[in-house]
Amino acid sequence: MSELRAVGDGEVGDVLTLVEAAASADSVGPLSEHALLALRGGRAGTVVADGPAVVAYAHLDPATDGEPAAGELVVHPGHRRRGHGRALLRALRERADGPLRVWAHGDLPSAAALAKAEGMSRDRALLQLRRPASGPLPEPSLAEGVAVRAFEPGKDERAWLDVNARAFAGHPEQGSWTIEDVRDREAEDWFDPAGFFLAERDGRLVGFHWTKVHPGGVGEVYVVGVDPDAQGLGLGRALTLTGLRHLRDAGVEQIMLYVDESNAAAVRLYEKLGFTRHAVDVMYATETTR
Repeated sequence: MSELRAVGDGEVGDVLTLVEAAASADSVGPLSEHALLALRGGRAGTVVADGPAVVAYAHLDPATDGEPAAGELVVHPGHRRRGHGRALLRALRERADGPLRVWAHGDLPSAAALAKAEGMSRDRALLQLRRPASGPLPEPSLAEGVAVRAFEPGKDERAWLDVNARAFAGHPEQGSWTIEDVRDREAEDWFDPAGFFLAERDGRLVGFHWTKVHPGGVGEVYVVGVDPDAQGLGLGRALTLTGLRHLRDAGVEQIMLYVDESNAAAVRLYEKLGFTRHAVDVMYATETTR
């Protein structure tokens, strides 16, 4: 008989094995990096257990000022169509105690059907775009007085957090990063400060491009941001090109990035740089979040 409970001691590895099985079956990772870091960092969520086996998992970020609760969930491919996803979704709604948004990575038909059955509506779409690394890339053109250097761990975190918060003030996830979020990523095997570019003007940080290299020859435009006070200098394009050329020189075969479908200006910029749509993640929301 299945039970819904908190992740037990020693079960993090079981959840990660479940995540890997779902990713293999669906050809898309079922949890975001944020949820996986929380799991590995001891901030685990809820599981459905069938005897000793962990068959499903859910992560919940509680509501904050101005932002509803947000969740993610995954069911093992061998235990689907048994109501586990519905049970977890209802548990998330109960624990959210108010409006709830839930990510469906890959926009799979089964996730769309569950959301519809539970009265949730499509609220947001996050596009994954890709391009070959070997394609032509223009030389970055920096505005007068702007210099680019690599990030220095232990020195640049606070200044970066300040600019990140300003650049993404209207973004529900990126703009709320904390020093712990940065340090979690600095502790990851993929972190490389040589691929984390900072643009400065008059000694002040005004923009950045943080890149990431995944196993299997895929590089990522992890996050690009420009301080609102430095808009109009062409920094977004210049920093994007700086990072793209770095990833190409690192030997990756493909370069990927995520961008909100509603951010038309950014989508146009990336399309002009040779990116095309590869996949989409969808956020479903209870009607009261809209």
